[in-house]
Parts: sequence; C-alpha cells; structure tokens
Amino acid sequence: MQWLTVSLLPVVIVACWLYTVHVARVKFPKLRNKRICLLIAHPDDEAMFFAPTVLALTEPSLGNHVKMLCLSSGNADGLGETRKKELIKSGLALGLRQEDDVFVVESPEFQDSMTTTWDKTKIATLLSSAFAPNLSKPMKNKSIDAPTATIDVLITFDSHGISSHPNHISLYHGARHFIASLIHNRPGWASPVDLYTLTTVPLVRKYSGFLDSMVSLLVMMVGKKKMGEHPSPLMFLSGPQEYGVAWKAMTSAHVSQMKWFRYGWISLSRYMTVNDLRLEEVKSK
Repeated sequence: MQWLTVSLLPVVIVACWLYTVHVARVKFPKLRNKRICLLIAHPDDEAMFFAPTVLALTEPSLGNHVKMLCLSSGNADGLGETRKKELIKSGLALGLRQEDDVFVVESPEFQDSMTTTWDKTKIATLLSSAFAPNLSKPMKNKSIDAPTATIDVLITFDSHGISSHPNHISLYHGARHFIASLIHNRPGWASPVDLYTLTTVPLVRKYSGFLDSMVSLLVMMVGKKKMGEHPSPLMFLSGPQEYGVAWKAMTSAHVSQMKWFRYGWISLSRYMTVNDLRLEEVKSK
C-alpha cells in the first residue's frame, strides 16, 4: 500500500499541475488583438523569466503581435554578436512571427553590468522615439490632442527585478517614466499604453518550479481582479508541453549561456512555468 501511494504521487502532482493550468486559462482574462512589446535587459531574459507570457500571448487565435526590445546585447563577456543571434532564435521558438520582431539596442548608455543602474530618462526617451514619435511634436490643444503610440501594451520587470539585477530594475523605472510622459500635460486623457510588470516572489516560491502554479493560482484567485479593456492581474501558466518549449529556447538557442547553474534555474525556477503580471497605475509626471 505504501509503495502504491509513493508510485502514484508523481501522477497526482502532474494532474494537479494540469488542472491548475486549465483553471488559470479559463478564469483569468486574456489580451486580444494587441500590439505588445516585451522590454528586457539582456538576451535570455525572455526565456528565463517571461517564457510563459510570450508563449501565451503569441497564441495565433488571440491575434496579438508581440515584439521584443532588448536594451543590451549582453556583451559583458564579449559575446554580444553571438547573444543577439541567440535571442532571435529563442524569440522565434517562443512564438514571435519573424526575426524583425526582435530588436537589440547597442549603446554605451546601456551596458550589461551587475553594478550599473541605467538612467530612467534615457530609457524613456528611447521608448518614446521607438513607440511614440509624435510625442516630440508641439500640441495644438492639450484637451483635444489625445496621446498616441504604436504599441498597446508594454511588459517588463517589476521594481524588484526578479533577481534584484540593477539593469532589470532600471527597466521598471524607465518604463514608468515613459508612460508618465505620454500623458504629461494632457489632462483627462489615459495612457494609450498599458504597462504590465512581472511579479517578484519570495525565494522559496521562486525555486519551487511548477509547484508554485498552485500557490500562485490561490493567491491570485483571492485578490481583486480588474476586467474589461485593461484587465489585471494577468496570469500565464505553462503546462509540460509549453515548459518543454521554454526549456528548448534556453538550451538550444542560448547555447553560450548554458553553464551548470543555468540548468539549475530552468529546472527549479517558477518563472519557467508561472508568470503573473500586474497593471501599473502611472500618473502624469
């Protein structure tokens, strides 16, 4: 009897995982027909942290167009050109439509470093030039001129950056600064871009793998949910098949980064299977 219980335990755990994935897909809102940009700091961020999000949002039936903007080539070890190619390969594996949907910034202002904080104003300026070219034009009438942008949704790290990496945290502050600039001096207008950030969780949950899907679902179910055109929170859970795609995106695309500790991350990290995103409320600066 004891042997039978032990042998059935993995089956029960996987069944619970699959059921949790199903519930999340039914109960939580989806983004449809949106122009979406994933803002990351380094090649491999998209696979190690945001794979469930990218896999979910690129589902063809949703009609979204997802792009990635990476603010460095990850050239700390002199592998910048290699890592840019790896990012494109990974992005396509995760569901992006074409190579041109991946853009990597090469700038001395955004150096890959564990000790460098990037300037939020420079990040916001870059985002404005990329997605809100009309922002620099003078307004004829503050109350009439609605803010415009070429994307509908911007996704990035939260204020803790998941791993406390200063480059990740800089993206959060730069993205908020960008959103604030869109509605600056435009009273009564809402931002044309929704900013969603990936939630940082405590260390134990961070390394609990797919088991955290059940914990995350319970936490999210008891919280308040905002529906409609600007839903929050969003929850993306990957099942075994999607997890396999994310694993392959790391191991087959980001070959230069596959040190022994990377295998530990993709085996144990909840971010390989669980992403919960919250809509940021940003006021005019």
